[in-house]
Amino acid sequence: MRSDPNGSGKTGPGPVAKATEPGPVASGGSDQAADLARARRQLLTGGSETSPGARNSAGHGRRLDAAALRHALVDLHEFWLTTKGAELGIKPDSGFALVAVGGLGRRELLPYSDLDLLLLHDDMDPTVVSQVADQLWYPLWDAHIKLDHSVRTIPQALQVADTDITAALGMLEARHIVGDVELTNLLISGVRRQWRTDIRNRFDGLIEQTRSRWERSGEIAHRAEPDLKSGRGGLRDVQLLNALSIAQLTDGMPGLGPESPGGGLALAHRRLLDVRTELHRVAGRSRDQLRAQDADEIGAALRIGDRFDLARMLSDAARTISYSVEVGVRTAGHALPRRGLARLRRPPVRRPLDEGVVEHAGEVVLARDARPAKDPGLVLRVASASATTGMPMSASTLNRLADNAPELREPWPKEALNDLLVMLGSGSRAVAAIEALDRTGLWGRLLPEWGAVRDLPPRDAVHTWTVDRHLVETAAYASGFTTRVARPDLLMLGALLHDIGKGRGGDHSVVGAELATQIGKRLGLWPSDVALLTAIVRHHLLLPHTATRRDLDDPETVEKVVEALGGDGVLLELLHALAEADSLATGPGVWGDWKSSLIGELVRRCRMVMAGEVLPAPDPLDPEHVALAASGGVHVALVPADSPHTYVVTVIAPDQRGLLSKAAGVLALHSLRVHSASLGSAEGSAVNSFVVSPRFGAPPQAGLLRQELIRALAGELNLLEMLTAKEEEARESQRVAAVEERGEAAVPVQYAQAPPRVIWFDTASPGEVILELRAEDRLGLLSRLADAFDTCGADVRWARVTTLGSSVIDSFCLDLGGGDTRASREQVESAILGVVPLTKPKKQEAAGENER
Repeated sequence: MRSDPNGSGKTGPGPVAKATEPGPVASGGSDQAADLARARRQLLTGGSETSPGARNSAGHGRRLDAAALRHALVDLHEFWLTTKGAELGIKPDSGFALVAVGGLGRRELLPYSDLDLLLLHDDMDPTVVSQVADQLWYPLWDAHIKLDHSVRTIPQALQVADTDITAALGMLEARHIVGDVELTNLLISGVRRQWRTDIRNRFDGLIEQTRSRWERSGEIAHRAEPDLKSGRGGLRDVQLLNALSIAQLTDGMPGLGPESPGGGLALAHRRLLDVRTELHRVAGRSRDQLRAQDADEIGAALRIGDRFDLARMLSDAARTISYSVEVGVRTAGHALPRRGLARLRRPPVRRPLDEGVVEHAGEVVLARDARPAKDPGLVLRVASASATTGMPMSASTLNRLADNAPELREPWPKEALNDLLVMLGSGSRAVAAIEALDRTGLWGRLLPEWGAVRDLPPRDAVHTWTVDRHLVETAAYASGFTTRVARPDLLMLGALLHDIGKGRGGDHSVVGAELATQIGKRLGLWPSDVALLTAIVRHHLLLPHTATRRDLDDPETVEKVVEALGGDGVLLELLHALAEADSLATGPGVWGDWKSSLIGELVRRCRMVMAGEVLPAPDPLDPEHVALAASGGVHVALVPADSPHTYVVTVIAPDQRGLLSKAAGVLALHSLRVHSASLGSAEGSAVNSFVVSPRFGAPPQAGLLRQELIRALAGELNLLEMLTAKEEEARESQRVAAVEERGEAAVPVQYAQAPPRVIWFDTASPGEVILELRAEDRLGLLSRLADAFDTCGADVRWARVTTLGSSVIDSFCLDLGGGDTRASREQVESAILGVVPLTKPKKQEAAGENER
């Protein structure tokens, strides 16, 4: 059954007043449309056979780049529609006009975009209108060309545009194709006049619709699989700016020029179009969301690089567009025509904020007597005023500063450093201020080292933000901890710079420390403060890495931390606060009570050593547990831990090979996530404690865990097979959900995980080593790893398990006995790599601490 040729569910033509017969109808319309479809395919595949209208653009036998492909597609469809329209009698003075909207109207036609067409008529006879529409639409449908169409008179089209914001936005981009150009001009001028006249009433609805779209689609700059069309900073936002410009509320490209980072709005727009063009070509159909598995191919096609290079470019473009939209919407709001009593209100007054800085109409602007060319510190005063008041900086003010403000002399004046610290100390309000400075090129003048981390994408799914935004977010969190440290200034500067060494190769902590020294001197810090700032950046990972990967009961662990910090208690205090701010700014779930308690305990012990106190010995086993061990048998206890939703499961059983694997497997089968494991022994029995949290709901009863463990030890349960089955069931559920929600058989992947990595550390005890595993998590991984150790004859002395999102960093102290040789280590490594998830190797950062 065919669709209604008059409009795809849209308003059809009204009563007719006159009618004229169209010109003769050419035969073979479907064949011509089939030629159009064939030519489209040839353009996509680089074929040599094209239609006459596209031949000049397409060339012969070569693959067109993204921009040339869009132009060729526009030429091809315009040629076919023009020819077909002329055959149907859609000519000047015919009373008909064919108008393009959407991608064809904007001359941005993508490989699999719908054709958005509007057949205008001058109140023609319905029979004639239907005949023309049939012979125009049906050949396209028969050729399987997607078509979004409508048939209307001018009054009908204006009525639709008046009641439907989405339809109005589309008609604002209308373009004449063939027929009576006066009809098209009447439509375009009428829609635009109507839009300008009524923008005061429609503005709030337009902005509400935009914000709802952002909430649904998220931010392109910080999304693993961004929606290039509807996401914040996407192509629809460029169309929004165009609509505000047509309403004469903005200049269409506010706040940014070609000299700004990202090359300005026009270049950002073109880059998004290029990526979406290649996305269509790779997917073989219309698609708006860039999937992770397509990113490498698209990056290569655009000669950008791999998926990380593509993500960086997209972040840059999206943030440029997002900032432009923010400025455009704010400018448009101020420019809205007043009505009623509002027209009689006095103009807003200028309220002083700082030297040369005032508030005007809710924005931070320059005072009338400000002289940017002679006042290097004015940039930071404007930014600090914006951050402390929460008011945005005027786009014209930022442009004026970008054009005229000189560089700060080195070292910075004390007032400039104070203004920077005031801005950083304003918390989350500093984020918008720094973003505005960065998009207009001013932040890069203050910190030239920022360029290497600007828009640098994270290398794992734990991180929410790009590296530069993560630094700003960390500083915002750190501002809330300033009362906990003796040097809040160095805390905020250290938070802002702790990852500044990324994007340059090598260990980012070492590289960053060198840059921190350079920056500290530029800021005018005292030499001792420069050294302390350098140490903060160099050792910003020391506390979290040690607390979550090493045995805190080992005196050597604490001694090494104290030695690395040179016994400096102030540095320890700053790193403690920075560790929390860094984790909070990384992403959800990275910081919690468990991690907080581990780092807090490490800091407490370090302070005791720094104070000259004797490090306490490991806590003895609970006498009750020792008594249960002496009595023999299997015992399981489950008690709440100090943190909410966290429990301690203690397993006491006759010491035997495979106990750890089976105990961890039972916990995994009952959906208990293991955060850490403490292994001990007494009276011939193993006493193993696990800090766990349920993945959902309440934990199972200890009696049930005991029964399952007894069955597993007796060989009645094959835990590894059961874990594998449960894992497959979960994967199938994900696949079904993906089919239901997105109509795709594959499960979408946010980030490709890094390949697993094993790191060995020697200890002071002969035959004893520490193995650190970094890999993607999977159900029952600890159980599988313990089984692998048992198979290799490696005895686990203690274990520290850390889970961050979908990744794990597990440390095991292994007793290899006399078998501690290269061959035995290779055997153990091969065994554990056999149970971790297999991933496709990809480019990754340097080894060592260069992980976060």
